[in-house]
Amino acid sequence: MSMVAAGIISAGTSIIGSFIGGSRAKKAAREARAEKKRLAAELKTLEENRDPIMNPYANITNLSGLATDVSGMASNQFANLGVATQAAEMQAEQADIALANSLDAIRSTGAGAGGATALAQAALESKKGISASIEQQEAQNEKLRAQGEERLEGIKMSEAQRLQGIGLSEGQRMQQSEAQGSIFTQNMNEARQNSQIDRVAQQMGMAAQAQAQANADQTNAITSGISAVGAIGSAYMGAKAKMPPTTPVVESDRRLKNNIKLISKSNNGLNIYSFEYINKNFGEGVYQGVMSDEIPTEAVVKHKDGFDRVDYSKIDVEFKLI
Repeated sequence: MSMVAAGIISAGTSIIGSFIGGSRAKKAAREARAEKKRLAAELKTLEENRDPIMNPYANITNLSGLATDVSGMASNQFANLGVATQAAEMQAEQADIALANSLDAIRSTGAGAGGATALAQAALESKKGISASIEQQEAQNEKLRAQGEERLEGIKMSEAQRLQGIGLSEGQRMQQSEAQGSIFTQNMNEARQNSQIDRVAQQMGMAAQAQAQANADQTNAITSGISAVGAIGSAYMGAKAKMPPTTPVVESDRRLKNNIKLISKSNNGLNIYSFEYINKNFGEGVYQGVMSDEIPTEAVVKHKDGFDRVDYSKIDVEFKLI
């Protein structure tokens, strides 16, 4: 009976352990659900209060205004060239003075008209030379003025081309920056969304795994409890099978037994044997008792199955499991 009791106690302990384990697993599942809900709320709060994505190129400035047209600073240095007329005028005056002096000399000496004519011609030639000198200066001035205009036009054209190049370059830079800014913003948004999706999926997966594990633990605890109940039932049935019958009438026909051994005698001289039942439904283990064919007939009970029973209340031998 002690082994049976130990089995029942062990099974009972298993039931208590399964109950405690099931309670803990249920609590763990509840906590996993709560944690999953808390993490979802925390994630939502973080997402709603995160810093906005900034476009690093949003405040870019067009620098083309820094380029200024400096062509107005260019000038034709030959535009206002003058003719050196003062020297020519002095030369003409000197020629007139010289002519007048010559005429006075001719008059005083009584020279003829031929000499005066010659002097007049000489004076005329002198003035012609002066006029030719002025014309040469004017022609040279016009040439230099034209060269200056050509140079000035070249400077203006070069400056216009420089400004146009700056404008085109700056326009391209602005367009490239805007495009890069749009690409940057799009990539950041996509990366953030993917990161959020991955993080949510990972957290939800972990929470679901924890919840599933807790549910599995709870199921295992319940299964263990059921097994323990079954063990108690088996122990009880085994104990019931091993326990001697409550009635004093017991199967004691020699034909139902094996491993029969004489172990002692009763006070009335009855042989006491140890034996086992061939059919374990009558009992398991080694029993102590008598053989129905060796005891007084008043203690023998004939059974309808053809095998004898013994009423131990009528003899001085105890039937028991040993």
